[in-house]
Amino acid sequence: MVKRDANLLVLCALIVVLLSLGGAVSGGTYLSMFNLQSMATQVPEIGLLAIGVMLAMCAGNGGIDLSGIANANMAGVASGIFALSLFDAYQSPMLFTVTFAVGCMVVGLMGGVLNGIIISRFGITPILGTLGTQMLFTGLAVVLSDGRSVTIGAPDPLYALGNGLIFGVPTSFLIFILIGIVLGLILRFTPYGLRLMLTGANPKAAIYSGFPSGRIITTTYAISGLLAGIAGIIIAARNVNVKWDYGTSYLLVAILIAVMAGVRPEGGYGRVVNVVLSAIVLQLLSSLLNFIGLSNFVRDLAWGALLLCFLAVARFDLINQVMVFRPSRRIPHATK
Repeated sequence: MVKRDANLLVLCALIVVLLSLGGAVSGGTYLSMFNLQSMATQVPEIGLLAIGVMLAMCAGNGGIDLSGIANANMAGVASGIFALSLFDAYQSPMLFTVTFAVGCMVVGLMGGVLNGIIISRFGITPILGTLGTQMLFTGLAVVLSDGRSVTIGAPDPLYALGNGLIFGVPTSFLIFILIGIVLGLILRFTPYGLRLMLTGANPKAAIYSGFPSGRIITTTYAISGLLAGIAGIIIAARNVNVKWDYGTSYLLVAILIAVMAGVRPEGGYGRVVNVVLSAIVLQLLSSLLNFIGLSNFVRDLAWGALLLCFLAVARFDLINQVMVFRPSRRIPHATK
């Protein structure tokens, strides 16, 4: 219990520190409403992929989903081509948007189910299986698009999903928060959540308990694929086109977010709320580095260094050790 509170407290403290530091460095511009909205708009697509990575890690057995961004790109490309073949994005904006969004979720879900079947039915190591499907999804997107970007345009309903505001808060960020709340409740209060964590923490005990571990793993990767499909919708909504190579660094960042959130790489533990806060922390840090004037190459170097540091922290449980350490207090005894 202490460990969960420790990760949550550390992430909340980092948010406060980064907001304060950003405000001081930029003279207040960092804390302007425009910049806060801009940062909030950029969080959902990578945050959704990070939640997918968290779910795969929680499944244990070296679980990880390396195909997230490739699945999102494939979903966007395939659904974009399909929707454009049926409707004009500006003459039938609602029909186009609904068709595109449903198509993205269906394609992403199918990609996730494929991952789950490869891992649970054929016993392929998750890192190798999802690496293979990553290349498969990327190849399919290249073939479908002939290696070019697919212009989606900006029909009003789709544009509103990626760039609209509700009471001053980006719509995509609210969708991300809502998805996080729903998944957090599912993991906390449903039999699926309990079985997922038990499968990751102790696979043998899960088998002896009669849990359908194969079905749980397939469901987990299916959810991860669905999240990738939703990320594909948001990516398309924020841009006028979709590409097979969008977000080349997103895989590293999604893993970094999950590790920063305290998700156990060996499985059995992870909290959605921590992943959401971790995604916010990384976006705040990224924006701060931009204000300082560092290039994207330096930022990628920082992400790699951060990943190694947090892996070391998780390996030796340093946060938990610091949080549980308290100076001993002597209770005075009454003197005779």
